[in-house]
This record gives sequence, C-alpha cells and structure tokens, in this order.
Amino acid sequence: MKTLAEEFPLRSDLVYLNHAAVGVWPRRTAEAVKAFAEENMRQGAADYPQWMKVERELRMRLKRLLAASSADDIALVKNTSEALSLIAYGLDWQPGDNIVSSNQEFPSNRIVWESLQGKGVELRLADISGDGPETALLSICDERTRLLTISSVQYGTGLCMDLNLLGRFCHDHGILFCVDAIQSLGALQFDVEACHADFVVADGHKWMLGPEGLAVFYSGPEAREQLKLLQYGWHMVERAGDFDASDWAPAAAARRFEPGSPNMLGIHALNASLSLFEDIGMETVESLLLDRAGTLMRWVEENPDLELMTPVQSGRYAGIVTFRHRQLDSVGHADLYRRLMKAGIVCANRAGGIRLSPHFYTDVNAFMPGWEQVISSSL
Repeated sequence: MKTLAEEFPLRSDLVYLNHAAVGVWPRRTAEAVKAFAEENMRQGAADYPQWMKVERELRMRLKRLLAASSADDIALVKNTSEALSLIAYGLDWQPGDNIVSSNQEFPSNRIVWESLQGKGVELRLADISGDGPETALLSICDERTRLLTISSVQYGTGLCMDLNLLGRFCHDHGILFCVDAIQSLGALQFDVEACHADFVVADGHKWMLGPEGLAVFYSGPEAREQLKLLQYGWHMVERAGDFDASDWAPAAAARRFEPGSPNMLGIHALNASLSLFEDIGMETVESLLLDRAGTLMRWVEENPDLELMTPVQSGRYAGIVTFRHRQLDSVGHADLYRRLMKAGIVCANRAGGIRLSPHFYTDVNAFMPGWEQVISSSL
C-alpha cells in the first residue's frame, strides 16, 4: 500500500479543503482510469466479463460501506438528484400526504419534493437551527406524514444529524425514512440498518473521492416494492443479457432502477477509490477526519474576529467546518472567499460564511500561513 503522500500528491501551493464540494482522487483512482482507457484503446470490450466483475466488486464495497445486508439493495445511478427523483415519483402519493424535511437542505433534497405540490403533497420544513434539531423535525410529523427526508450532515453548517433517533421514530410510526448521505459516506462510519433507513442516496464525487456521474442508491426490499418504475431498458430486467426473450420482469434487486448500460468508466474509478477506504478502515478514516475538523474549529474559535457556525459538540460535526467573519457582510465574505482561493486555500462560500472541508489525509497545518495572512487583511 502506498503512503498517503503517494496517494495524494497534491500541488505544493494548494491546501485542499473542499471535499464537501468535489473530492480529490487518490493516485490509485487515476491509475485505474488510465488503465481502463488504455484497455479500451487497445482491445475495446474484449474482456467485458472482467468489467462486470469490477461492477460486482463495487456493489460489494458499497454494501460494506453502508453496512447493508445485501448487495441486491444497491443500485448504481447517475447522481443524488436522480435517486431522489426515483423515490419522489415512484411513490403513490395521495392528496393530503406530507413530507417532512429541514430548512437547511441542499436544493437536491428540496426541489424534488416541492415539485410534488401539484399532486396535493405538502412539504414541511422544520427549523433545525436550535438545540434539538431532531425534535424540531419529529414535532411536525403527523398521521399523514408519508416520508421524512434529511441530510445526514448539512452541507452549509456541517450539522450532523442523529439518524438512529430519526430512524427509530419513522420505523415505529410507519413513515418512510430517506437519508441524503452525500456529506457523510466516506467521511463517517454508516450503518443503514441501525438507523432504519428505507432509502439512502449519495454521489461518489465528494467524501468517497470518486468521479462525478456515479452515485449509490440504497433501497430496502420492502421500501423498494413501493416504488413504481419510471425508466425501462435491457439492464433493469431480471434476465438481463437474455436479449432474445420476448417476456420480461423487473429485477427483484435494486438493479431494477438501472435501465441501461452502466457507467463502466465511473465504476472502475469509484471501485478504486473505495478500495483505499477498505485498506485504511473506516474507523481510522473517521477518527483522522474528525481530528482534522477539530483542529480547524479550534483555530476559528481562537480568532476573536471569527464566529464558528458548525456545532462543536461530539457527534454533531463531521468534515465540514463553516465560519463567519463578524465584521463582514455577504459581499465581504465573497471577497474573503476569493482571497482564500487566491492564496491556494481551496474552500467554498456557503451558508453566509466560508466552508472548509478537509479529509482524513489533509495536512491542515499547511493551512495556517496563508490563512492567517488572508484573515488579518480581510478588512
């Protein structure tokens, strides 16, 4: 196994703190993509069975990452938005049904539910900015709540939700539970069965350090049967590959949500990225990541001009650290963001502040010289 420095040979003039947007590929992922491209150039799909083996391997890695009981519960889709749309338009809604979510969701986990308004479905958004975000969500559920959908980690503030508490409530009250895990898969350990999630969706290009254009869509067997199919093709049938058959039935597995040819380039890349997490172990990844996020939070708190927006309590933060400058408005924060980027600190302007998102391998100490200079000259 290569060292972390060998796996992540980033430019020396950059400190990459933007994994909550798009993650950095490990070297092994770049090498896997190069090898796949070389193979295509030299022999095309002559060894397609080997490609299918890599696809099966990726499903198994995702199964283990989610702590799911079966790889049959794993579908490979284009992105989080597609997976959420499969849920939103797969369920048989009745006028008067409602969906419960939060007022801090990324647009992907809001717009799709708002689009159901024409079906008479209400979207209820809880204010989760207080001390009890889970209580705020559960307090607006009622007998017509069909689904609760929440991000495991909020993209703006970095607030980490108690999924087990929410999932138990949904399980006990017959409410479907959907988790947008894009800001936690690859950052924190995840247990889909412990949190009673019916659906879990996440792109591979953030904390899983994979490419854009490939996402995981987990659906439990009972929940999966509640979804009408919206897309059809050769790949989603039970006997995929039997091209001469005139009769067909949807696959019993989550593959039923994959209508056509798989994204083999993305599959090879994400499979390589996830192999790194398995080599290191998610317990170690989580520990290292939380240590780096904690270091950044301490630096923010030590500066009297800055206000930390991310909660500091154990269990309430993951890899996102967001802060505001007390003396800057939105225009000033936009300028501060540009200054940080110019100094080689790759970050994001989110939630009215600056969002930093290191991963387990990030050398946060390299952040300090440029950070102190930019912050001190930001007024």
